[in-house]
Amino acid sequence: MIVIAVVVVLLVTLYFYGTRNFKYWEVRGVKHDKPLPLFGNNLQGYLFRSSMTQVADELYWRYPDEKVVGFYRSSRPELLIRDPEIAKRILFTDFAHFFERGFTPHKTVFEPLMQNLFFAEGDLWKLLRQRMTPAFTTGKLKAMFPLIVERAEKLKTRALAAAAEGKSLDARDLMARYTTDFIGACGFGLEADSLNDENSPFRQLGIKIFKVRPQEIMTAIAKELFPELCRNLKIWTRVEKEINELVVEILRKRDYKPCGRGDFLDLMLECKQKGTMIGESIQNKKPDGTAETVTLEFNDSLIAAQVFVFFAAGFETSSSATSFTLHQLAYHQDVQKKAQEEIDRVLAKHDGKLSYDAIREMHYLENVFKEGLRMFPSLGFLLRQCTRACTIPELGLAVDEGVRALIPLQSMHNDPKYFPEPHVFRPERFEPDEFDANNVKYVYLPFGGGPRACIGERLGLMQSLAGLAAVLSCFTVEPAKETVRHPVVDPLSSVVQSIKAGLPLMFRERSKHA
Repeated sequence: MIVIAVVVVLLVTLYFYGTRNFKYWEVRGVKHDKPLPLFGNNLQGYLFRSSMTQVADELYWRYPDEKVVGFYRSSRPELLIRDPEIAKRILFTDFAHFFERGFTPHKTVFEPLMQNLFFAEGDLWKLLRQRMTPAFTTGKLKAMFPLIVERAEKLKTRALAAAAEGKSLDARDLMARYTTDFIGACGFGLEADSLNDENSPFRQLGIKIFKVRPQEIMTAIAKELFPELCRNLKIWTRVEKEINELVVEILRKRDYKPCGRGDFLDLMLECKQKGTMIGESIQNKKPDGTAETVTLEFNDSLIAAQVFVFFAAGFETSSSATSFTLHQLAYHQDVQKKAQEEIDRVLAKHDGKLSYDAIREMHYLENVFKEGLRMFPSLGFLLRQCTRACTIPELGLAVDEGVRALIPLQSMHNDPKYFPEPHVFRPERFEPDEFDANNVKYVYLPFGGGPRACIGERLGLMQSLAGLAAVLSCFTVEPAKETVRHPVVDPLSSVVQSIKAGLPLMFRERSKHA
């Protein structure tokens, strides 16, 4: 009897714990699905049947007339944003109330590689952003571009080998190898050579970072279901030991000083040489209302964290976006031909060579890439966490500190309200006159928006366009026998969306290069 009583008490306790916030949206008059005890509205996510983006997308279309929709991730209330003006308020206007991403639930638990610009919160983020922004100037990008061109040439060589044999190539794997080699060169000053070496250690490291292991999935779920317990037990996801060892080895070789190569590690060492970071606090105010002064040392641990996110973000997002764009071009030969004509014309002006200035002139190719990102944004959603209680005036809705707001980019990018015939691949919709006339500036946000927009947006764009230009200058891409017209999204995708089973395509060498 005692055992039964204990079990009953535990079950009742678990029930009340798992439903403790379930009146949050009801009392505020926000429509939402009925949540399940402990799981909230995220059962499909916890069962690995839907990614975070897919769960948000289903909710978005279920409430077509609402500006916002309530959601419970376990018992934690979140707000799904369906209105561009409210998205603008969260990302730009009221940024002081939503400057955190909210991906790191335990601020008191120190995970070294999470102290990077993407995951960092509060003053750490502000100081890092302040110090690192000058590392992404036009001059710095131009200095890196020859490294991009070298990798683009190797990309063509690998595709030529497959074309000569009449074999299909997985565009996802091909572009991942290209971006891996680019990051090796521009980030670490290394010859990764994953385009030639099937078992390149650097390529394997990239795969390992994004390969979701069962224990990591269970850890992530446990942190959502039982956040206090996991914090007290100091349960967290793995730290990439390989990244730390790699960074330390390269720093030692450079004697912890910039070597003049102009790669990302050089830029980080320059940031370190500038000494202590000093700035105004975004978190804390003095009694008179002015911001407190905060300081932080830019040490080797912070360098490793920034290199980690440079690798992870640059590798996965660019390869996802460029391969999906190639997939669309394979099914839209008219668009591909128009892009190739522009590439040929521009390269003829630049002695047949890719360069920073040449890429800047390929406006239609840029529109093609933007259209690919519209249909399948690498980041399917943006997340912001309320840092101080505030009210959304458009709705008169009070939002408490700790509530996260989710902006479903995948859904908004494919909503006919903003993009007519969203399933049609039409790059012309990004011509300035049409884009501005449709007023979709706060809908189309593949690189984020506001002060926390992607700091490497221009670098990622240049890298991606160079890769596409290199391929399309020499090849026409076509569907292979095994190509799936509508690729299936991997439900295990996390922040970055990924496709199941790759994107196989045929690369036909163009006649002028035969």
